[in-house]
Amino acid sequence: MPSPRRLLAGLQTVRVWVVLGVLAPLGMLLVSGLMLYELRQEMWTRAEETSNSLLQVIESDIVRNVEIMDLALQGMAAKIENPVVAAAPEGLRHLILFDRVVTAEGMGILVLFDEHGNGVLNSRYPSGVGGSFADRDYFQVHLRNPEAGLYISKPFQSRMSGAYTVAFSRRVSKPDGSFGGVVVATMKLSHLTQMLAKIGLGPDSSINLARQDGIRIVRFPYDVRDVGMDLSGMPTFRRAVQERNGSFADRAARDGVHRLFTFTQVGDLPLILAIGLSTEEIEAGWRAKALMIGATLLALFGLAVWLALLCARELRRREAVEAELARLSLTDGLTGLPNRRRFDEALRQALATARSDRPVALLIVDADHFKRFNDRYGHAVGDEILRGLARCLSAGLHRPGDLLCRIGGEEFGVILAGTDEEGAMRVAERLHAAVTTLAVASIGLPAGAVTVSIGLAEAAGGAQGELYRAADAALYAAKSAGRNRTCRAEARPAIPHLRLVAGAGVVRAFSGEADAGSS
Repeated sequence: MPSPRRLLAGLQTVRVWVVLGVLAPLGMLLVSGLMLYELRQEMWTRAEETSNSLLQVIESDIVRNVEIMDLALQGMAAKIENPVVAAAPEGLRHLILFDRVVTAEGMGILVLFDEHGNGVLNSRYPSGVGGSFADRDYFQVHLRNPEAGLYISKPFQSRMSGAYTVAFSRRVSKPDGSFGGVVVATMKLSHLTQMLAKIGLGPDSSINLARQDGIRIVRFPYDVRDVGMDLSGMPTFRRAVQERNGSFADRAARDGVHRLFTFTQVGDLPLILAIGLSTEEIEAGWRAKALMIGATLLALFGLAVWLALLCARELRRREAVEAELARLSLTDGLTGLPNRRRFDEALRQALATARSDRPVALLIVDADHFKRFNDRYGHAVGDEILRGLARCLSAGLHRPGDLLCRIGGEEFGVILAGTDEEGAMRVAERLHAAVTTLAVASIGLPAGAVTVSIGLAEAAGGAQGELYRAADAALYAAKSAGRNRTCRAEARPAIPHLRLVAGAGVVRAFSGEADAGSS
């Protein structure tokens, strides 16, 4: 037999090897974690560079389109301010203003409005179509502010084409410098979305174009509900306006998706362009590698500690499973009450310890007309009623030793150890009173609509089957006598002879042959 000192030395050696076996893969985990962190940072840097490149491409396209439209507007304003052009016939003015002007489908139309907001000349539609446009923000801005320059309107739905559109406008002055109208070039939002769709972002990424005052012009992927939305109160937009260009990661208020936002001011225009790349998409490749490396290292780590923990883990798992199975085998899944198996065991134990001076009382409780509730409202409401009955009946029992069980369907059993018939009757009355409080709000069922019938029997010992049959026969007598009452069997019967006794909600029945009908 080895000495205690040698045994202790052996244990210490095993401990050293266990520690080494754990520290080795743990060190690999730490080193690999640092490498994965560096790889993640590299992916984020690459995503920012990609976003900036995309921003430059989109910004360049927008600036070029706006410059083309602004040149057309400036040319129109200069021509219409010429007295010779202003005095020319409408057909000649139309030719002068719109000759060689690019008006592709996506680019919308060019319009000259007079000082009253009426369309004097239109590159596509007849003059005067659509009525007065004096209510448009682009008209009001130039009317009030001679120095407004190029104005980019809020997005709106065109009265002529019905398409959602944004307008670019400039003021027209009369020879005396007073307000002479507005020249407008419109661009359909569909043109912008087609431009943005070429970028090829992932499904959870987005592109936003908004004015500096927070009015969103367009968002891609396109949703008409996003058009014209005010973003000025959102922290992400306020940050973009304040910093003018940059990037940050945050969760979008619109859909809750976490994104890397890269933003910039569009040239010298009062526009903010932002690309939001989903962080899930950015880190998708990194996460795949991290998962593979982490899984491999965790497997090594698990092997190092597997032998030491296997037995204890399996024993704990077995004990937990056995305890859960034991609990489930004695519990009703719907109401959470003890089930029929627990009821039979408890009744057998109670009868085994019963004496003549400490009998056992048994109450069999059955919901009245339960089938009608099930047929009318469905099984879900029926289940809700059963759960409510379980709560009410539990509330009617005051002693810790009294046991309420669900013994099948809408039937419950109450075992009252050390209780005679009179005491059981008082408990039954409490149960009736408790059930009157049950209401089912989901179907508008008021309190008192659900009632129960109760069969009562007592015994000082003997077979549990006899006591159960006596209580069950009393229950059927209560059903036959009109329900919502308690019927008690003759005290301590060997064979259940029952007799009817008039009473306030209580019937003593002597004939077990009565037909109870439906429950």
